[in-house]
Amino acid sequence: MKTNLLALLLILFISCSDDDQSADYVSLNDKEILNYLEENNLEAEKSASGLYYIIESEGAGVQPTTTDEVRVAYKGYFTNNNVFDQSTSEGISFNLQQVIRGWTEGITYFKEGGSGMLLVPSHLGYGSQNYRGIPGGSVLIFEINLIEVNGGAN
Repeated sequence: MKTNLLALLLILFISCSDDDQSADYVSLNDKEILNYLEENNLEAEKSASGLYYIIESEGAGVQPTTTDEVRVAYKGYFTNNNVFDQSTSEGISFNLQQVIRGWTEGITYFKEGGSGMLLVPSHLGYGSQNYRGIPGGSVLIFEINLIEVNGGAN
């Protein structure tokens, strides 16, 4: 009985500490994004989820939903401007249900032909865990060009 109780308490402690770490990242990421915007003289909108976005050109085509297939050209970098990923100018195609939450939400603010920037806090990116060379808790910045929107899963 004591062993089960100890195991349960340990699990609860670990769960709470993960929540605390996530809450810490939300605050730290928000400050980091605001500093980046100020240092680069940029103005962005902030969504209810905490995603910051800048629409440079809204586009005139179809506006995607969160289940659509899209083709996007992009460059991804950290707030120190180190690039971690980049597509060709032809872009890559993917379903918006198969990417980080920051993209699933952010791409829907543009129409086909639109371009701009997404500033993605870690809770909408890869979270607190390291992922393929991206340190846990990282703010991710993407310059995007929404090339094409195709219907998604219905």
